[in-house]
Amino acid sequence: MERKPATYADLEALPDNVIGELVAGTLYASPRPAARHTFATSRLGIALGGPFDQGRGGPGGWVVLFKPELHLGEDVLVPDVAGWRRERMPRPPHTAAFTLAPDWVCEVLSPSTMALDRAVKLPVYARERVRHVWLVDPVARTLEVFRLDGERYTLLVTHAGSARVRAEPFDAIELALAFLWDEE
Repeated sequence: MERKPATYADLEALPDNVIGELVAGTLYASPRPAARHTFATSRLGIALGGPFDQGRGGPGGWVVLFKPELHLGEDVLVPDVAGWRRERMPRPPHTAAFTLAPDWVCEVLSPSTMALDRAVKLPVYARERVRHVWLVDPVARTLEVFRLDGERYTLLVTHAGSARVRAEPFDAIELALAFLWDEE
């Protein structure tokens, strides 16, 4: 018996304690993130939001958002953090979802979502021409920086531990990884 593709109605029917995403007609339901994941995501937003979204202590020029719902073709994705250059999106639309692909996304990895983030979502981001992807692993304490190269991503660098780093596309400032892991 052939399985019917999942729909947005299936996504809306999920309970509040999960995050749902649709990729190629498959519904993925993930539990709400654990404390380390939430902490790293929040700290990353703080580190980038001031200098890039608000222009405090940095160049500005970005809209940086937590957990935006992206409608990319038939797929519905919810990255942990996403950013759009202001020349492409001067202001966020007053809608529940975004149809304009971001310029950068960050997925904070959890044991339950790591395979989804790497194997399922990365190809969608590449198809939609998202220029940069960061994968942050708060357990391994790593930041992987990817840049779109043609149809695929190239891993530029993996930063680890408590290093102070500059990472594309936000290399105008130094990011203290220890801040993401609550070691500062």
